[in-house]
Amino acid sequence: MAAQPQKILDRLRDVLRLKHYAYRTEQSYVDWVYRFIIFHNKRHPKDMGVPEIEAFLTHLAVQRKVAAPTQNQALSALIFLYRHVLHQEIGEIHAVRAKQSRYLPTVLTHAEAIAVLNQLSGVHQIVAKLLYGSGLRLSEALRLRVKEIDFAQAQLVVRDGKGGNSRITMLPASIVDPLQDHLHHVRRQHQQDLAQGYGSVYLPYALERKYPNADRQWIWQYVFPSERISQDPRSSVVRRHHLDESGLQKAVKQAAFSAKIDKRVSCHTFRHSFATQLLQNHYDIRTVQELLGHKDVKTTMIYTHVLNKGGRGVLSPLDTCA
Repeated sequence: MAAQPQKILDRLRDVLRLKHYAYRTEQSYVDWVYRFIIFHNKRHPKDMGVPEIEAFLTHLAVQRKVAAPTQNQALSALIFLYRHVLHQEIGEIHAVRAKQSRYLPTVLTHAEAIAVLNQLSGVHQIVAKLLYGSGLRLSEALRLRVKEIDFAQAQLVVRDGKGGNSRITMLPASIVDPLQDHLHHVRRQHQQDLAQGYGSVYLPYALERKYPNADRQWIWQYVFPSERISQDPRSSVVRRHHLDESGLQKAVKQAAFSAKIDKRVSCHTFRHSFATQLLQNHYDIRTVQELLGHKDVKTTMIYTHVLNKGGRGVLSPLDTCA
């Protein structure tokens, strides 16, 4: 009985990798299915269905008090399991849903953003400047490859962003020189790795088979590689991955503290601030939507809540001239 959960989880991993899901998504889906199995006393998912799924989701909302996006992720994992692994269609789900709160992002003024950036240094500062200056998500910045930087056109190509979409965004002029200096150092490091028998990088999908030597070519290397060579968790190949997210997250938190910013600042705050600054500078919201890579303009509209200028600006009665 104890071996059954492990077997189904292995099958789940195989299908997720076959469909090219991100490694983080794989970890999350496997974890939710494992929790689902444990919640129902290690019963095999094929022997369960809608009632058990509803009971689990209700437990998350009522007892665990998870947020709506967390409950939705659990539901997505279970739907994926039944549809793509067990090949069973499940009916409509009527679980108690977690309360959907209206999320208002933390936004920095330009002066606050610069103050935080000035507290950073080295690679961390360059990455953070891309988050604020180009509107990248942290994962998008860290997965950036050399070939996706176009210095001549002053733009970045974001490949396979959230939802598998790609887009083009601007490359700030003020970051060109430090970024080129950084790439010069990275190229020397890559040449040293090649000389030591390493130098390969992870390639998405089937590109490693289609282009056997591409994984060692300079243009495919990560712009922000890890400081150390490690084993790939999926293929077990020993190579240099991109920079870990946790290091920059800690650095940004410390930088905000040092800059005496009394807001909850994270790496994603720079992306929020990027969008808000563009809207405050009267750029069209559709342009901002395209630069951020949002599928729906409603997602971009959330940034209008901080605007105090323009046609929809509201003046406080306290500030109204008599």
